[in-house]
Amino acid sequence: MEPKDITKEYTNGELTVVWQAGKCIHSGNCVRNNPDVFQPKEKPWIKIDASSSEKIRETVDKCPSGALTYF
Repeated sequence: MEPKDITKEYTNGELTVVWQAGKCIHSGNCVRNNPDVFQPKEKPWIKIDASSSEKIRETVDKCPSGALTYF
């Protein structure tokens, strides 16, 4: 699988965040807006239980590339 084709899902049971590697432009908005959840040097890099679902939604909505979405 090509790195650009990687898609990962992270869920807390209420909210699922989807990350599409091929769309990510590494703007850093997610890390700056919610560093407790978005930790790119860690594995897994999204710690979905580290913040409220509302704050995670607000952060994902600021992703300029659309690499982060949720349902």
